[in-house]
Amino acid sequence: MNRFWFLFKSTAVRLSALYILLFAICAATLVFYVTAMSERLLTSQIREAVQQEVDQVQRAYDAGGMNLLLRTMERRARQPGANLYIIAGPSGDILAGNVASVQPGVLDEQGWTTLPFKYRRYAEGGATKQHMAVANIEVLDNGLRVLIGRDLGEPEAFRVLVRQALMIALAIMGLGAVIIWFGIGRNALKRIDRMSAASKKIMAGDLSQRLPVGGSGDEFDRLSASLNAMLGRIEKLNEGLRQVSDNIAHDLKTPLTRLRNKAADALDTPDTETRRIALEGIISESDQLIRTFNALLMISRVEAGSAAAEMSTVDLSAIVADSAELYEPVAEEAGLALNSSIEKDIEVQGNRELIGQAIFNLIDNAIKYSADVEGGGEVSLKLTRRQDGICLQVADRGPGIPAAKRGEVLKRFVRLDESRSKPGTGLGLSLVEAVMELHGGKLELSDTDPDDTAKPGLAVAMIFPVK
Repeated sequence: MNRFWFLFKSTAVRLSALYILLFAICAATLVFYVTAMSERLLTSQIREAVQQEVDQVQRAYDAGGMNLLLRTMERRARQPGANLYIIAGPSGDILAGNVASVQPGVLDEQGWTTLPFKYRRYAEGGATKQHMAVANIEVLDNGLRVLIGRDLGEPEAFRVLVRQALMIALAIMGLGAVIIWFGIGRNALKRIDRMSAASKKIMAGDLSQRLPVGGSGDEFDRLSASLNAMLGRIEKLNEGLRQVSDNIAHDLKTPLTRLRNKAADALDTPDTETRRIALEGIISESDQLIRTFNALLMISRVEAGSAAAEMSTVDLSAIVADSAELYEPVAEEAGLALNSSIEKDIEVQGNRELIGQAIFNLIDNAIKYSADVEGGGEVSLKLTRRQDGICLQVADRGPGIPAAKRGEVLKRFVRLDESRSKPGTGLGLSLVEAVMELHGGKLELSDTDPDDTAKPGLAVAMIFPVK
């Protein structure tokens, strides 16, 4: 019973009940209206038929008197489905006809009866069953009364049939509604219970839990999918926060320690030149720390979507061309060739500054990790249209990244160079991934040349959705 009342508290169930009630009221009103109109139409047709009989009988009386009237009425009374025929005396006594008795007072009137009246047939003998009819009563010049009428069984049967059909339809509809409520309600309650159980685990701190999705695509599934996406986002942000907390302790502790040691050395030495060199080292370390914090702040802003309001249609071809032109001297200085293949007039919806920064990070990484590799003398930059979107790829011929570790390098402060001999913060690819998520795209990492096990290289593809 508690489950039933809980189910009835559901907005969907209450709306369904109201719709069923409204449908029942409309159906009943329509049926009664159609019944009344049909009955009125049948009654009108009956009146027309009776009036024609009256006119014919009147003409027979005028042509042949009482004898022809009696013969005419007797002949008509014996026909299948005959009307009601009565000849009564001035006092209302039935003298002839096919009716045993009529409701008292009917024969006292003249013209059409104002209301249907009751009568009993001869064939029913002493039965008490009575029928309803309407009739036209004419008074002859000799005082006799002639009643010609029509039984109302057909309109009454039609009305009863329609009303029975309505009752049966309403009963079937009500039973079907109860069965549907029971089936859907139980399923809905079970799904709500599963969602509640998952929610309790999530509130307890287990963000790996997800709300159940049944696969039907209904409101529950859409709600669960939206909340699961939100939970995935929260879990990822929390994981990133934990990683940042762990890595900051490692990656920032070392440069801060060096800063302190250099400052202490500068204080201890009386030599001006040595002190100047120490101060220059302190400034260099400070600049690196500032760059690290700037990168962290930019990633945080991008992941928070604060730059989404600055989205506009940008010429991606021009951005890539400008980036290639900017980094060509840097690549030449490192002994590399920067080759570009840019398809013209490609536009995307995005933030020009963030896209440019992401491209800079990829080119900078490609140059940095290819410069010291023998035979890794080129970096390629390619912009093309693909079936799944617009692809911007930066590829090098460096040592590459093993497939098992490609997910790790997208995390903050993760660097495969354990010795940290290469300059950097380990935030470059994290920023690129955040930029692509903001633009609704994705980041793909693969080998430039899978057949070269020594120098497979790394191809990083930024896939933008088509406008």
